[in-house]
Amino acid sequence: MNYFLNLLMSGLVIGSLYGLIAMGFAMVYRATGMVNFAVGEVMMMTAYISYNLAQVPGLGFTGVFLAMLPISMLLGWVIERVFIRPMLGEPMFSRVMVTIGLAVVIRSAVILIWGVEPQPYPRLLGDEVIRVGELALYPSQIFSLCILALLCLLMWAFFRHSRVGIAMRATSNNETTALLMGINVNRISGIAWALSSFFSAMAGLAFCLMFALEPEISQMGLRGFPATILGGLDSVVGGAFGGLVIGVAENMAGGYLGRGLKEIAGFVLIVVVLMVKPYGLFGQREIERV
Repeated sequence: MNYFLNLLMSGLVIGSLYGLIAMGFAMVYRATGMVNFAVGEVMMMTAYISYNLAQVPGLGFTGVFLAMLPISMLLGWVIERVFIRPMLGEPMFSRVMVTIGLAVVIRSAVILIWGVEPQPYPRLLGDEVIRVGELALYPSQIFSLCILALLCLLMWAFFRHSRVGIAMRATSNNETTALLMGINVNRISGIAWALSSFFSAMAGLAFCLMFALEPEISQMGLRGFPATILGGLDSVVGGAFGGLVIGVAENMAGGYLGRGLKEIAGFVLIVVVLMVKPYGLFGQREIERV
């Protein structure tokens, strides 16, 4: 039983990282109808920025967390303003290719500035083990789970009860109609990219608090994309749930069936689910839910 519970909890922790990344994918798709393949690289860049902030004496975890909120959102807004907005009205394929090129540019810039060697990230939350019944958790793991839960709650309220959230839903459903209804599509796109960058930053911060900092963390973006597909590409909260499901599925497969099956367990799950629900667990042909 102990073994099962530890596999479950570690799967949820890794799944929370997938979920944060999936929320970044889904946020841009929900507002603009396009897939942003630079999510992993934005996660990497914001992680390195937070690493520099963590070196500031006396700043601590709270200071780093609060500083990353405006920094990450500003980065997302700048990316949208400089690289994405000029492409509005162009074919979707061209816009997606821009995000792929952007990913290459960001990765190269990070390697040029910070190098390729792994960096030990400061343990801002400490290394003291917190025991919950038979489970032993580090503060960084609890942070990852809690920030995912908090952001899910906030996004649910955002899309249900805020004017901007409703406008995002309308824009993704039909950009032309949204323009005719007086919705500022450019503003909506900027907000979506800013929020997506913030989700990526939280994934990067949570990852680095648990592991080392290195350019290869950008690969988490591709590993989190299946969670977006599973939860529903147009569902922000669904993507978070999909991340948890894939994290647990991978861990259980690795623990009980062999490590070789861990990497493919999530993809097998996606194939099975999509055969039954082609738009994902929470996805809709027309966006109707969070």
